[in-house]
Amino acid sequence: MKKIGIILIDVIILFTGTATFAEDRSGENIVADLAVMRPVGLVATVAGTAIFLVSLPFALITNDVPKTAKELVVDPFNYTFDRPLGDFKYQTDPLLEDSPAKE
Repeated sequence: MKKIGIILIDVIILFTGTATFAEDRSGENIVADLAVMRPVGLVATVAGTAIFLVSLPFALITNDVPKTAKELVVDPFNYTFDRPLGDFKYQTDPLLEDSPAKE
């Protein structure tokens, strides 16, 4: 019974936090972005670059270098350094510009 209560509280916190981040670029969102998401994005950029370098020979064989580079290097870089501070609705794919997530 105690596990169910803990899981329920975790789910409520998860969805409440997501709704709060999606609403606006408030001071709390900016602080959370600066303290958590930017460092995570930097790690993702470095790890993606390393994975890209390892997968480069295979991407060359299959002629898939641009897509591989975009997914592993460019998108994490743009999310980390190009996205406005506190904007968690940022879309890295230009094809998704008309989606409701980016307003």
